[in-house]
Amino acid sequence: MSSTPKNPKNKPGQARTLTRQKIVAKAIALSDQAGYETLSMRKLAARLGVTAMSLYNHVANKDALLDLMLDRIVAEFETPSPQGNWQEMMRRRAHSMRNAFLRHSWAPPLMISKIALGDEILRDLNATVGCLVSAGFSYAQADWAKNAIDSHIYGYTLQELNYPVAPDEYKTAAARFLPMISKTDYPFVHGAAKEIIDGNYDGITRFDFGLDLILDGLQRQLETVPTDPRP
Repeated sequence: MSSTPKNPKNKPGQARTLTRQKIVAKAIALSDQAGYETLSMRKLAARLGVTAMSLYNHVANKDALLDLMLDRIVAEFETPSPQGNWQEMMRRRAHSMRNAFLRHSWAPPLMISKIALGDEILRDLNATVGCLVSAGFSYAQADWAKNAIDSHIYGYTLQELNYPVAPDEYKTAAARFLPMISKTDYPFVHGAAKEIIDGNYDGITRFDFGLDLILDGLQRQLETVPTDPRP
């Protein structure tokens, strides 16, 4: 009588139906739950019901898998069109990018620390630069403009994801910290906290406030003689 093996291999048919798309989708789902740092090829294989070796028929290693995962996230960004209003195109891309990062909170830190050149990443880069160049920016200005917009998106979203107080708790937090803020030494910080406590301001920063400042500044740059904005 045969016994159940201690290290079961692929379940019947699963290895044959395994695809790179399925691997990436499951890896993203696991990262959404616990972060990409906890992801391993062995754990991923177990969740897919296959052996770890089966994964290597589709993905070279974990680093290559992370590249594919980032490419899939960038596919969620809205593609700018060179025929559209450049400000509206950048605004729509910015909001879609932020929303993708809110859905996949592990992605922003990884994306800014890794050079990945997948098809979707190159598509987004080409479309964004193309939209800005078509609007009249030089290639250098288009690069600076994209970086300024993306820095706002990354910075705002990372703070949004990691801020220690939830938006609906700002008023309570302001009331708790107010006694620690000297009105004499820090009058404006004290006053800002009072505004939140009194209900005159909800304390929530606005994504579009910063985005508008950047887009308006870029429009003025476009209307002037091109100059090198570097200090």
